[in-house]
Amino acid sequence: MPEPVIRIHPADDVVIARVQLLGGTRIASEGITVAGLVPPGHKVAVRAIRAGEPVRRYHQVIGLAKVDIAPGQHVHTHNLAFGDVARDHAVGTDARPTAYVAEPASFDGIVRADGRVATRNVVGILTSVNCSATVARAIADHFRRDLRPRSLEPYPNVDGVVALTHGAGCATDGGGEPLRVLRRTLGGYARHPNFASVLIVGLGCETNQIDGLLEQEGLHESARLQTFSIQDSGGTAKTVARGIELVEWMLDDANRVRRRPVPAGRLIVGLQCGGSDGYSGISANPALGAAVDRLVAHGGTAILSESPEVYGGEHLLTRRAVSPAVAAKLLARLRWWEDYTARNGGSMDNNPSAGNKAGGLTTILEKSLGAVAKSGTTNLVEVYEYAEAVTAKGLVFMDTPGYDPVSATGQVAGGANLICFTTGRGSAYGCAPAPSLKFSTNTALWQRQEEDIDLNCGEIVDGTASIDEVGERIFRLMLETASGRQTKSERHGYGQNEFVPWQLGAVM
Repeated sequence: MPEPVIRIHPADDVVIARVQLLGGTRIASEGITVAGLVPPGHKVAVRAIRAGEPVRRYHQVIGLAKVDIAPGQHVHTHNLAFGDVARDHAVGTDARPTAYVAEPASFDGIVRADGRVATRNVVGILTSVNCSATVARAIADHFRRDLRPRSLEPYPNVDGVVALTHGAGCATDGGGEPLRVLRRTLGGYARHPNFASVLIVGLGCETNQIDGLLEQEGLHESARLQTFSIQDSGGTAKTVARGIELVEWMLDDANRVRRRPVPAGRLIVGLQCGGSDGYSGISANPALGAAVDRLVAHGGTAILSESPEVYGGEHLLTRRAVSPAVAAKLLARLRWWEDYTARNGGSMDNNPSAGNKAGGLTTILEKSLGAVAKSGTTNLVEVYEYAEAVTAKGLVFMDTPGYDPVSATGQVAGGANLICFTTGRGSAYGCAPAPSLKFSTNTALWQRQEEDIDLNCGEIVDGTASIDEVGERIFRLMLETASGRQTKSERHGYGQNEFVPWQLGAVM
């Protein structure tokens, strides 16, 4: 049987409970006796820690002791607090030349006429404003397989028709940053290769005029991109009928595509973690990081995001930055977040969430150090703002909130054609038009919620598989999914409600 605790680094002040520990349990390997109940995934002190002293996990400081902590005691919110600790950014000291594989892997992708590569073949309906959301949904519902099973029968090469609606588009400054970011997000989706064609529906009088959206994003109406508004169409029923007619026309063209082998280097994978727990930084996140290292070696791109969830671990990224300029971009975005949370009456340690804490995470420092593990060990080559088009190859960072739907929406707008999502608590999530894979951090979650999880990384905690072995499985699953294999979230119909553009600024 494996040890009842997991030691991550020889110099750590805590170990992690592999199973629930009862008071009086002797941990011979650490020379301690557990004092009181310690839940799975939570921390146990292995030495005496005085009040005010730093506490280390991953050989990194995760907080300061609130009170004296004795060996064997549970370490959590009652005796550990967030503290602003110095971090050595040491820009570029861990950057290394990328070792590319001689014969890159491939997947069966869809190559668009302009050379862009898709992993799905979807017809999309976007809205300029919340007021046209109901109409957009009605158009898409006409083609829902669960409501009208034969609706897409004539189009076997089409993966679906989706309406991606949002709650913004009006009551905002017509020339301000909030509208620019919304338009950038919508523009990224309108250009996304996973959309064979796109219909944009507006109301007609909104601040986010469709003409302004097209102009900012350099888009033009074509056979692939059609736009109209409810007011110009003569009302709801006429708009829905017109939309259905246009989508049927788009489906004929979309159905002509065929998959063919393309290099794995055409994958752009967004990295997410949600509902994290004390095992996230031990199992699923480092396993995903091992898959990212493989993806980059095969010429692909991975997007790390969730700025509030790398806070405190950013020095692990700056050390891998390919230049001081790239490191400076990352640090500038985190300084922006410090100001953003402060002026809204919060702090960076408002994260972790209640569920994260129940799973064993105590401070944002601890959560971030585990979250950064998703990025593997490869170089950080570029930093992007929210929803900017990702053009660099390799590991990049995109500035997004930590809230998963908002974060992944930015990644997909930037070009991600696949999302990989780790969870320790059981997040229910999907993404359209990019498929989303979910990985559990522990076997108990896998057994409880297997219908939502694509792969169990809990075997690492169980001691039956290594990080590298699971990383290889994830990489192969990426390729299979990009080739058309359905994810669990796709089978359940997730994706339309998870389109959530980042709303910045005042609502007027």
